[in-house]
Amino acid sequence: MSAADAPLRLAVCQLTPVLLDREATLARVASAVSEAGRKGAHLVVFGEALAPGYPVWVERTDGARFEGGPGKALHARYADQAVTLEAGHLDGVCAAAREAGVTVSLGLIERPPERGLSLYAASVLVGPDGIVRNVHRKLVPTHEERLTWAPGDGHGLQVHDVGAFRLGALNCWENWMPLARVSLQAQGETLHVMHWPGNRRNTELITPFAAREGRSYVVSVCGLLRGADVPADLPHREHVAPDDDEWLLDGGSCVAGPDGAWVLEPETCTESLRLCELDPVAVRRERQNFDPCGH
Repeated sequence: MSAADAPLRLAVCQLTPVLLDREATLARVASAVSEAGRKGAHLVVFGEALAPGYPVWVERTDGARFEGGPGKALHARYADQAVTLEAGHLDGVCAAAREAGVTVSLGLIERPPERGLSLYAASVLVGPDGIVRNVHRKLVPTHEERLTWAPGDGHGLQVHDVGAFRLGALNCWENWMPLARVSLQAQGETLHVMHWPGNRRNTELITPFAAREGRSYVVSVCGLLRGADVPADLPHREHVAPDDDEWLLDGGSCVAGPDGAWVLEPETCTESLRLCELDPVAVRRERQNFDPCGH
């Protein structure tokens, strides 16, 4: 078998963060990377904003009220627990990737020092050598996210070779932005990662559609969060998570092939590390009758 025909072993990690605890959450990520490596994965993917978590409190606490409510206290804690790559916060994950020889695609909240205290929903790609290859900051935060995240830019709209595939990634609803998808397809993308906070309603329609459109493999990867996962000391917790059994984020991770058929169907309400093999020949077969940025 030639290198161009070699399958890629993908691990889809549907994980619950330790909400608003960067160090504990990234330790969970590093552990999952090591496990994926032991299971023979070449690439492991994680959901959006996993560390230090998705800001579920904004829509549940009257988050748009000016100078009122718990917004300031919650945002201050969120900013404190955001990830600054330059401070070495991601070193443990990078070391796990290097030791396992695994590429990692991870959604996190980045606080770059050159941008003051602005927070970005970022997709970070770590190579199997443990080196950060790319950081893509979400172009336009969606709806209530704009109350806590800053808008990104196009600098990180890049694809990178992972085995026989060219991988690109977008965060959550920017996957609905046609020109963002095209910008990656035009660079020869054959494997597309969609990071989501975690809801099946977000993944079950767009995943096979985008795969069929791009004639590429598409993986949607999600997080999980129940009421019981919200810290007891969170300000106004009674409004954020009044029911410990409620699913605030229920998952929905899945993989579709370049023909739009399911490789892994959406899975909800459970943590998992699911593996599958992606065949680059399948992409070439589907490009015979349609290439979105080719003929």
